[in-house]
Amino acid sequence: MTGTDTDPVVVDAHHHVWDLSVRDQDWITGPELAPLRRDFTLGELEATARSLGVTATVLVQTITVPEETPEFLAMAAGSDVVAGVVGWTDLTSPDVAEHLAELREGLGGEHLVGIRHQVQGEPDPRWLVRPDVLRGLSAVADAGLVYDLLVKPHQLPAAVEAAARLPELTFVLDHLGKPPIASGELEPWAGEIRRLAALPNTVCKLSGLVTEADWNSWSVADLVPYADTVLDAFGPDRLMFGSDWPVCNLASDYLEVIDVAESVMPALSPAEDREVFGGTAIRTYGLRI
Repeated sequence: MTGTDTDPVVVDAHHHVWDLSVRDQDWITGPELAPLRRDFTLGELEATARSLGVTATVLVQTITVPEETPEFLAMAAGSDVVAGVVGWTDLTSPDVAEHLAELREGLGGEHLVGIRHQVQGEPDPRWLVRPDVLRGLSAVADAGLVYDLLVKPHQLPAAVEAAARLPELTFVLDHLGKPPIASGELEPWAGEIRRLAALPNTVCKLSGLVTEADWNSWSVADLVPYADTVLDAFGPDRLMFGSDWPVCNLASDYLEVIDVAESVMPALSPAEDREVFGGTAIRTYGLRI
């Protein structure tokens, strides 16, 4: 991860914060996720990011409630680290455009750069290509925002179809589409990744690798085939680093996640390195830093 005098900005394109006294994170259940059942504040994120040379971040939604996004935008308005917010709105609502306009007009609204929904939890593998969802995604494009894809491998075909049907919308794939790293399988995930990357309106986040591996016994070697696949498919100018802090704490920590990202991309030139660790995110999300 390199910065220079002319391009000093390093961007973490994917992290979260939450305060359990404000709102429960109902997905944090069971003993395996117990390390996440505490507050992770913006102040903690900012201090950690600064200490590791991260100068700008993208704060990403955690749950599907309308109140969270205005709160995140207000946080961003008072932060010198958070440069963008990927929020949530109900894509199936007929009033998506109005909701997005309200977010833009509120405190910190200029920091809204994208929308995300937990598609990974939808039982319908073709949820993304439902007519009401496509209508909502079109409104996201009309608002000049991007759409973060949170999907599992079996939902990638619908993601490919949605991206092909909406070339005016940029789709950002979170966590490489959650490949089965723990089992060591590459297909059919890799084939679907190549299909998605063949569409010019798609970008991929180099994030979530360690938590898709075996949390207790992963090695960099386990991650390399998956990183190689997305680098080959998307190229460094459509690949962006994201820590997925604090979820990464289940298998690693912030510093190690940065080290891992550098380790699985050892052959990047300095210019390519700057793309993955900053340029792609700045360009894709239109970040003002």
